[in-house]
Amino acid sequence: MHRSLLIIIPLLLYGCDQTPTGREQLALVPESMMADFGRQTFVQMQQQLPISADESANREAQCVAKQLIHRIPARFPGVTLPDTWEVVVFADANPNAFALPGGKIGVNEGLLEIAQSDDQLAAVIGHEIAHVLARHGNERLTQELGIKAVLFVIGLFSEGDADTQNILQALGVGAYLGIALPFSRSHEEEADLMGLELMASAGFDPRQSTELWRNMAAAGSGQPLEFLSTHPNHESRIEALSAGMDKAMPLYQQATPADCSTTQNE
Repeated sequence: MHRSLLIIIPLLLYGCDQTPTGREQLALVPESMMADFGRQTFVQMQQQLPISADESANREAQCVAKQLIHRIPARFPGVTLPDTWEVVVFADANPNAFALPGGKIGVNEGLLEIAQSDDQLAAVIGHEIAHVLARHGNERLTQELGIKAVLFVIGLFSEGDADTQNILQALGVGAYLGIALPFSRSHEEEADLMGLELMASAGFDPRQSTELWRNMAAAGSGQPLEFLSTHPNHESRIEALSAGMDKAMPLYQQATPADCSTTQNE
């Protein structure tokens, strides 16, 4: 058997895993390398996008993210988490947010205009964190570059480098840097439901997730926002979120209500 096949076959077996929802997944890139990609990408974005000077906006985003992150181990036990998280608000009017491997979260000021409460902001940040928890970037990088290219990336072959654009696309931040490639429908649906459970268990009202998407649709005024252009149709998303309420509401009712009002008013 060819030497490369002897390497690829065990990697395929090793890479076959399940997401926190139980979906079968092939993700071949080591998580340490994905974290490096995330940290490097975050530095690049901070060099290209202005950081918000709005202290209130930063406190709100950091408080909401902190409460969501605190509930991850209990809601999705077994997932690998970074030691620390960093949350940055960007001075960008586009209503967008993202989370990267390595514990990096970005929120645009424009999203804080549309998200009319901490609950609605938690719906978006929870969704983006879910992409990281489910290793969607890793899965997509494996798919986009192909197995052989992934082996190049992790150093099992000596020739060639990973295409930087493919890495940015796989991490879900391509739209920020002018590269449009949405997550797949299955990734979006999985992140929606995981995010819904996470926000509910952290004490944020999951019913506000559907209100957030109605706000997004209204803000577009018939012209799709950039955030919407890289995500599923808002009507189908609202329908799927509504269907997930049966599981989310008991989590919310059992949780201590989240409260970032003190943090915002400091």
